[in-house]
Amino acid sequence: MFRRLLPESLFPRKLQPTTERRMRLAQARAEEAIVRAHVENALTFVDTLAEELPFDRAIDSYIRVMSVAEPLASTVVTRVLVVLGQELLPARRAAEPGDEMRPRLRLADASDRSKLPRRA
Repeated sequence: MFRRLLPESLFPRKLQPTTERRMRLAQARAEEAIVRAHVENALTFVDTLAEELPFDRAIDSYIRVMSVAEPLASTVVTRVLVVLGQELLPARRAAEPGDEMRPRLRLADASDRSKLPRRA
């Protein structure tokens, strides 16, 4: 009966490549929105329970209470820790040409073979 009402030609099993790409992009955006929402809610949870629980236990409680499954749980925990770490660490100075905090990038040196030591 359903075959007459909903013929298979209306619902193809294989999507066209352009449709497949658009669908994957939309799915990625939706997943990222879910992660961002969990991170914001977990940070609120940490702030709310700051007097009763240390931040790591509050994050674990959020993940458990909200039933966030792996691998999403690991992503949320990592991003929450990054945000909390940014708040705890002192503000970084603006990068200066002589900044000793960062090693000098040697990308140009690697592409210039004349500066490499010669092998015997």
